[in-house]
Amino acid sequence: MDGRLANRWRLTVNEKKFIETALASNLRIDGRNPLEYRKIIIKFGREDGSSEVQLGQTHVMGFVTGQLVQPYQDRQNEGMLLIFTEFSPMAGPSFDPGHPGESAVELGRIVDRGLRDSRAVDTESLCVLSGKLVWAIRIDLHIVDNGGNLIDAANIAALAALLTFRRPECTLGGDDGQEVIVHPPEEREPLPLIVHHLPVAITFAFLGSEGKLVVDPTHSEEAVMAGRLIATVNANGDICAIQKAGGEGVPQSAIMHCLQLASMCAISITKKINSAVEAYSTERALRKIKRHPTVAGNVSVAGSDVKEQNKTVEQVGGSELSRHHIERLKVVSEETCSSRSNDNDGDIKSSEQGGTSRGESKAMNFLGGPSNWYGASTFQYFF
Repeated sequence: MDGRLANRWRLTVNEKKFIETALASNLRIDGRNPLEYRKIIIKFGREDGSSEVQLGQTHVMGFVTGQLVQPYQDRQNEGMLLIFTEFSPMAGPSFDPGHPGESAVELGRIVDRGLRDSRAVDTESLCVLSGKLVWAIRIDLHIVDNGGNLIDAANIAALAALLTFRRPECTLGGDDGQEVIVHPPEEREPLPLIVHHLPVAITFAFLGSEGKLVVDPTHSEEAVMAGRLIATVNANGDICAIQKAGGEGVPQSAIMHCLQLASMCAISITKKINSAVEAYSTERALRKIKRHPTVAGNVSVAGSDVKEQNKTVEQVGGSELSRHHIERLKVVSEETCSSRSNDNDGDIKSSEQGGTSRGESKAMNFLGGPSNWYGASTFQYFF
């Protein structure tokens, strides 16, 4: 059997015979039927583009970030889609710290092939300035616990993270119209990615001398399987990618049967992902901060200007602000007016410079390192 198929954990002869005997009776060691999928749990963090997927005992975390980079020379009007995998040594005894092994490389390539070859993500919409700046979308997949079938769990985590990711809005300005302005989330609402369809990876394992077919193999079943087939399809039944990674040969009839089963599984998993993302979007809308550029853009001006802006906010407040927010703005404006009456022009200039630096630092923090994982258990969706 190919080294990439089997993990380093070897079962005893009795354990192997027990698994094969149970499959002869159409039963598996975890109580499932041969063609039954495990329970999927999808969680989201408070930061956009963060997901956490549990498939039985398998636990994978996905995180999506974006950065402005120069495009490729042969694709100057298209953005980039990059996938990186990290196998934690705590996930299983077969994972070693250091450089990615064959399993990590294979997992990343399968997920990347399903997304890239099927053009699931609209990369042309990621172009900001043709030939100069495009968005590079990076997907980081972290394997936390290996309970079997890492590819399917990692694929679901990548799709869920992509659907919840938001990138800052960019506009062109300057004298020549070639200056790129990145608007922080406080000024303009970030934009979601354009995802045409969801390519879902379904893994099939062939066990025993007769090649018994099972869906979603566990860690124990992967240790004794004779072959594996991975089919990536979408809810429309389109085949995005297919891979047979070594092992025993599979007849054509078995491959066609796997593709039919994969199409049915893809429909069910796509509905679960969309339901979880829709629930997360509803929660995000409830906790979203209402943005008012007229107030935020002129906080550091003279006290008389603050009063005029507060009057404008009060007129619009019936539809956008609550009564509590209006009273809070009044108190802030009165304190600002009383404190600034004793300040000189130098303090006003310094406050203006400080406000600008804070806005620029927020934009740089968004484009820089990844956000912290916190509150991931706030939004949980069980299927």
